[in-house]
Amino acid sequence: LRCQQLAPVVHGLEKLYEGRVDFLYLDMLNEKNKPTMKRLGFQSTPHFFFLRPDGTPVEAIQGVVPEDSVRGALDRLLAAGRR
Repeated sequence: LRCQQLAPVVHGLEKLYEGRVDFLYLDMLNEKNKPTMKRLGFQSTPHFFFLRPDGTPVEAIQGVVPEDSVRGALDRLLAAGRR
């Protein structure tokens, strides 16, 4: 349910950052995703991981958070990537 609460926000951000950020979704119930979830440090839903292009985690946000929190993280990481 908590992920469903944020789905409209995340899908809106996906459109807003199209071409600049890739959004990937993991099904936590799919056993094939367990190794990736463990590597990232997944703890509960929703859990957002911000990764470098090579897959290295840079930042994470956990829980139901305001859209501004996710936007702030994306903007910070995009700005840092331009330096």
